[in-house]
Amino acid sequence: MDYHFEYTECDGTGSRWRVAIPRKQDLCTGLPDPVSGTDCTFSCDAGEFLEMSAQQCTPCVAGTYSLGSGIRFDEWDDIPVGFTSLATYLDSSPGVEEIHACKNSSWVPKGSYLESNRDDCTVSLIYAVHLKKQGSVSFEYQYVDNNIFFEFFIQNDQCQEMDQTPDQKWIKLTNNGEWGGHTVNLNSGTNILYWRTTGIFLGTKALKPVLLKNIHIEGVAYTSECFQCKPGTFSRAPGSSTCEPCPRNTHSSKGATSCTPCDKETQYSPEGSAECKEKSACTEKDYFQIHTPCDSDGKTQVIYKWIEPKICLENVTGAVTLPPSGEREPCPPCNPGFYSYNSASCFPCPPGTFSDGCEKCPAGTEPALGYEYKWWNVLPSNMKTSCFNVGNSKCDDMNGWEVAGDHIRSGAGSSDNDYLILNLWVPGFKLPTSVTGSSGTEFGRVTFVFETTCSADCELYFMMDVNRKSTSVVESWEGSKARMSYSHIVTKNASVSFTWAFQRTSQAQDVSVRRLVGDIAKIYSITLTNAQDGTASSCRACALVSQQTGTSCVPCPTGHYIDKDNNRCRQCPPDTYLSGHQVYSKEACIPCGPGSRSNKDRSRCFSDCSFSHTWQNRTLTYDFSPLGPVGSIMNGPSFTSKGTKYFHSFNISLCGLEGNRAAICTDNVTDLSKMERQNEPGEFANYVEAFVCQSTIIPSDGRGFRTALSSQSVSLADTFMGATVENTLHGVTVKPDLFPGTSKKVPNVNFFYRKCPAGTCDGCTFNFLWESASACPRCTEADYHEIEGACKGGSQTILYVWNEPKLCSKGVRLPVMRRTPCEAIDFWLKIGAALGAFMALLLISLSCYFWKKNKRLEYKYSRLVMTASRDCDMPAADSCAVMEGDDNEDDVVCSSKPSLLGKLKSMAAKVSRKPP
Repeated sequence: MDYHFEYTECDGTGSRWRVAIPRKQDLCTGLPDPVSGTDCTFSCDAGEFLEMSAQQCTPCVAGTYSLGSGIRFDEWDDIPVGFTSLATYLDSSPGVEEIHACKNSSWVPKGSYLESNRDDCTVSLIYAVHLKKQGSVSFEYQYVDNNIFFEFFIQNDQCQEMDQTPDQKWIKLTNNGEWGGHTVNLNSGTNILYWRTTGIFLGTKALKPVLLKNIHIEGVAYTSECFQCKPGTFSRAPGSSTCEPCPRNTHSSKGATSCTPCDKETQYSPEGSAECKEKSACTEKDYFQIHTPCDSDGKTQVIYKWIEPKICLENVTGAVTLPPSGEREPCPPCNPGFYSYNSASCFPCPPGTFSDGCEKCPAGTEPALGYEYKWWNVLPSNMKTSCFNVGNSKCDDMNGWEVAGDHIRSGAGSSDNDYLILNLWVPGFKLPTSVTGSSGTEFGRVTFVFETTCSADCELYFMMDVNRKSTSVVESWEGSKARMSYSHIVTKNASVSFTWAFQRTSQAQDVSVRRLVGDIAKIYSITLTNAQDGTASSCRACALVSQQTGTSCVPCPTGHYIDKDNNRCRQCPPDTYLSGHQVYSKEACIPCGPGSRSNKDRSRCFSDCSFSHTWQNRTLTYDFSPLGPVGSIMNGPSFTSKGTKYFHSFNISLCGLEGNRAAICTDNVTDLSKMERQNEPGEFANYVEAFVCQSTIIPSDGRGFRTALSSQSVSLADTFMGATVENTLHGVTVKPDLFPGTSKKVPNVNFFYRKCPAGTCDGCTFNFLWESASACPRCTEADYHEIEGACKGGSQTILYVWNEPKLCSKGVRLPVMRRTPCEAIDFWLKIGAALGAFMALLLISLSCYFWKKNKRLEYKYSRLVMTASRDCDMPAADSCAVMEGDDNEDDVVCSSKPSLLGKLKSMAAKVSRKPP
C-alpha cells in the first residue's frame, strides 16, 4: 500500500519499463526493481483493466466498468478534471470592457449534459489527451439555433490546428429535442480538443444553447483501474463496460451492483435517481382533462386523469382529488371529407367523392383533395403525438397533445421544459388535374389556427422535414399569442412531415416541480391542400375536352385558365399571370403591376429592365440592364453588447432573368455550406433565393475565424409588384425622407417588392436607395443642343453639346461635328459701308442747308416784329418768305391806309397818353 506501479515513457523501439513509485517521498525502502513493461500499444478489452503487478488484463468487478483503451465522460454534475472552460477574446482589437463582459461566460454542467453559454461571447471547452496509438473522439450534442456557430477542432502540442475536413470541424444543426452524434479520428500523441461556440445575439430573442454529453475518447494505451458506477446507475455482473440507469422508483449509490426500491406509498424517484423523494400533497397541477372517444351512442365526455408518473398524495391534509367527470355530450361531427355510419367512428370518403354524403363530383369538376381537421374527438390516423426532454426520458411514454373537441391542446408532460410534439405526415402532393401542366411552384399550402397562453418563456415551433432528411424550423412564436392563422406554401413535391412543438420553458427544471402546467397551446384547425392521400370536402371545376357527359378532366397548359362558360382552357391575356391556387374563370388571371410584364408561361410578372414615363411633356425611357445582375450592399459595422463586430449584407436582383429570383444569401459561409449546396442542389440547404435577401456577416477578424461567417439569412422580397415613379403601390409606401434630397429634374423610379407568403406579412418595410448612372433615362435629341461656328472661307462648323446638367445616359449619341458651306460676306459688307457713308454725308449737307434757310426766316421774322411797334401799319405782303436775292436790309414801307390791327393799336396808345 506504500507504492504503486507506473510505466515509463516509451522509447524509440516502442518499449517501456514498469517501475514502483512511493506514494510519499522517503516513506519506505526496498521498492521492487523495474521490470520490462508491456508493449506501448497494448490495451485491454472493454470491461477489463490492466492489473499492474501481474501486467495482465483483469475483469472489472460488479459495480464498476471499464472502456478498455477508452475513457468516457457522462457525469456532468460539475466540469470533470482535465476540462477547461475558457472565454476567448479573438476580436482584432479587444478592450477591457469586452473582457469584463465575457468573464462570466462558461459551459455549465447540468447533471447529464453540459450547456453552452447563452450570450454572444466565444467560449471554448478544452480537453487535452495523450494517445499511445491512433484513436477517435465521439460525442453527442444538440444544436438547434443557427444564431450560434458551433465548431469542433483539434490542435497538437505545438498549438497548431490539425487538418480537418469542413464537415468534421463545423457541426451540423439538429432538430429540436434531437441528439446528434459526431466522431473524429485522432492521431497518436498529444491532442487538444476544442468545442467552441460563438453566439450571434443581435436581437431580443434569447439564444438556445448547445448541449453536449457522452464524450468518449478511444486510443489511450490502457486503464489501470475500473471506474465505479455513478449514483443512480449500477452494473450487476463483472466485466461490465457500461452502467445501467436505475428504473423509475428505485435508487442507488456510487458503485452499486443493484438498485434499491423506494417506498411505494410515500416516495418516488425518476429513472436514474441517486435517492428517493417524498411525495407531496396533490394540487390542481397534478391532473389534466381529456375528452373520451365517441361511444356507440355517439357521446363523449370530459374526464380528469392524474399526470403520470403520479408523484403526489391525495389522502393527506390539503390535497385535492380528481374532479368528477363531465356530462355526456354529443360527439363533434366528422371532419370534412369523412363520414360516419354508426355515430362512433369517422371514415374517409371513397376516392372520387366529397363529403356531402360522399357523393360523386358533378361533371366538369373533380375532388379538391386535402386535409381539413377542425373537429378533434380522436387524433387523425396520419398524426401522432409524443413527449421529449433533452435531459431525460421521463416523458417518452406520455402524450404531448390531447384532443379537446373543437381544438387539440398541449398535454401536461412530466416537467416544464419538455417538448410536447404533434406530427402530421404527408406522403406527397397531387395537383388538381387542370394545373398539372403548369410551371407554378405551389404544390400545397398548410394553414393552421392556433393560440398560446403562457406565464413564462414558452415557445411554439412550426417545423418541416422534407423526405425525412432534416427538420428545419419554419416559424416560431414566443409568449402568449391571441388566436391567429398562419400559412406556409410547400414548393417541393416530396414526402413532408409537419411538426408542432410546444415548450413551456427552456430552462432546466426538476422533474418533481410542475409550475407551468397552466401554460398551454391550442390548435383549432389544420388545413392542407393537394394532399396525395387526402379526402375532399368539396369539388372544384376542371377543364374538359368537350362538354359531353362523361368527359374526363384534362390538364390545362401553363398560363391557361378554365373558361367557366364551356370549361375549356384559355390562355391568360398578355401582361397578366395565373394565380397559383386558383385557375377557374378569367378572374384568375391577375394583371401585372406597372412597369412589369408577364413571362411566356403567364406564371409570373417581372421587369425586363426597361421603363418609360412621361415627365413634363417628355417621354423618359430607362434601361436598367446594367443593374440586372445581382448587386450587393453592406451596412455597418455594428457591435453587439459583448463587442462582436458584424455587418448586414443585402443581395438585390433588380430585374431581368424572366423573373427568376437570383439573389442568394447563405448561412455559414464556409466550405461546408458550399459542399452541401453542390451535393444537394435540389434540397433545402442553408441558403435562400429571393429578389432581395439579407445575411448577418461576422468578418474574419471579428472572432478569429479563418473566413467570414454568415448567419440569419432571410428573404426580404419574393414577389415583384411593379415599378413606378409614384411613392405608393398596393399598400407599400416609399419614404423619401429616409434618403438625402436631390435637386435633379428627373424623377426617381421605385421598384416595389413584397415578402408575403400566404398573407403573413409582419408589416416591416425595407427601403433601399440605388444611385447609379444606369438609373438615368436614355438620352434623346432633346438632351443636347447645337452651337454654330463662324463662317470662314465659305465654310461653317456646327458642334453638338449636352445640356447641363446632363441627366441621361446611353441612348442616342451626340452627332459628330459637321461643316456646312456658307456665303462670303466681305464684298457686300464694303458696299454696305460705302452706302452708309454716302447717306450720312447727304444727311449732314441737307441739315446744314435747311439750318441756314431757317436762320434767314428767323431774321426776317424778327424785323417784322420790330417794325410792328411803329404807329403805322405794316404793308401787306404777298409772301412771308424771303426770296432768293432779296436784300436783308430793305426798309419797311408803311401803308397809307391803316389796317384794322393798326387802328386798334393807335386807339390803345391814345388812351394811354391821356393825363391822369
